[in-house]
Amino acid sequence: MPLGGTFDGAFLTLLAGAVILWFAPVGMGRYGTYVLSLWLVMSIAVMGLNLTLGYAGLKSLAQAAFMGLGAYTTAILTTKYGVSWYAAFGLSGLLTFAVGIVLGFPALRVKAHYLAFVTLAFSTLIWLVLRNEQWLTGGVFGISNINRPDFFGIKLFGALEFHRFVVVVTLILAVALWWLIRSPWGRAFTALRENPIRAASLGIDTRAYTLLAFAIGSAYAGFAGALYAPLVEFIDPSPFSLSQSFFLLLMVVAGGSGYLLGPFVGALLGVVLPEWLRFAGSLYLIIFAAIVMLLLIACPQGVSGLMERGWAKLTGKRGDGR
Repeated sequence: MPLGGTFDGAFLTLLAGAVILWFAPVGMGRYGTYVLSLWLVMSIAVMGLNLTLGYAGLKSLAQAAFMGLGAYTTAILTTKYGVSWYAAFGLSGLLTFAVGIVLGFPALRVKAHYLAFVTLAFSTLIWLVLRNEQWLTGGVFGISNINRPDFFGIKLFGALEFHRFVVVVTLILAVALWWLIRSPWGRAFTALRENPIRAASLGIDTRAYTLLAFAIGSAYAGFAGALYAPLVEFIDPSPFSLSQSFFLLLMVVAGGSGYLLGPFVGALLGVVLPEWLRFAGSLYLIIFAAIVMLLLIACPQGVSGLMERGWAKLTGKRGDGR
């Protein structure tokens, strides 16, 4: 949400960002366009984790595993069974939503950090399945020749065409999340994060809403995976390991947990900033880690929180970016 914090302003910010990103890759070349597309795909995954952590207060360490489920579901259905990408996209989201419910239900019967432990084990299990079940996933050799979808008969094989397709899908998912956060469901999620006991006293079914937030956040990771597979046109288990789940969690925190635009900022730091730092050679990861650490020390609320504080100083009032 923009720093002005109005209902219309949030929607207009998403629209303006989509327009800018539609034209941004012109003249950037194939690799630059790929990096922008990857940023948007990762933003979708971080959006889901931001809902889970930033709005519902749940700690999940399996976002990359859910992204892997979506990517492999799409890759297998489109390459081996000839299913259209659109059907595979929907099935990827449905599968990860269902798995999120199955995974979250027993974990939420107990309190506090048990969901983090369950998702930690689940992430390891999914990575082992992707790596070892070669008959289904291709194992370490992965799945190649993943076709990109058509859009009303327009071939999206080129980097620019597919990037613009990713922009449209990202905008739709971002607007859907924008609406959800401002709906009664979103207010219930926020109440759970702020004070679960008070939320229960107000008649909110805390277990149902907590489970719903986790399942929707998992589905967003599945949607991101369904876009990631045709973007890279080849997948193997390495991008969906436990370390990647920690990296996605870092993107949520660095961008601003609980802020609508936080996922885009966090994914920008995690995807684009390392590319800008490659001039430093082998030191770029150290520089990247130092930048993120200094940022979190200076402002634990992330970049979005830092911008909100700056806006408050300029205007004399608090800009509610949540």
